[in-house]
Amino acid sequence: MDAVVRGIAIYFTLLVIIRLSGRRTLAQMTPFDLVIVLVISETTQQAMLGDDYSITNAVLLILTLFTTDIALSYLKRWSRRTARLIDGVPTVLVTNGVYDEAALKGSRLQPDDVMEAARTQQGIESVKDIRFAILEVSGNISIIPKE
Repeated sequence: MDAVVRGIAIYFTLLVIIRLSGRRTLAQMTPFDLVIVLVISETTQQAMLGDDYSITNAVLLILTLFTTDIALSYLKRWSRRTARLIDGVPTVLVTNGVYDEAALKGSRLQPDDVMEAARTQQGIESVKDIRFAILEVSGNISIIPKE
């Protein structure tokens, strides 16, 4: 039972930390981010398993993590408020060719990140040609060009 409690505690701890780190981290993984993920995975493994490295404990933890994830997905489906709390909401970064500096700063993004998405998705070369740029909850940037 101790492994189940530790697994759930680590799951929610990581969920909160990842949520606070921002959506930029999800969409644009750098070598630094990869190193962090590897270190965190090793640390969480030790925290969840403790001194019990048995297959039984590992299977129990895997089932606990998947059950927790599935339960949260149902909870998010039933409660829009919970979904917004866990996943966040889309953030408008550009409106009618003008950057929202506060939104960029809050998302830890640079105008270059928006323009890279604009060039890649729509072939847009100037922010003036963007009607909306939206940072989605997935971490991707959606570009809606001006007509």
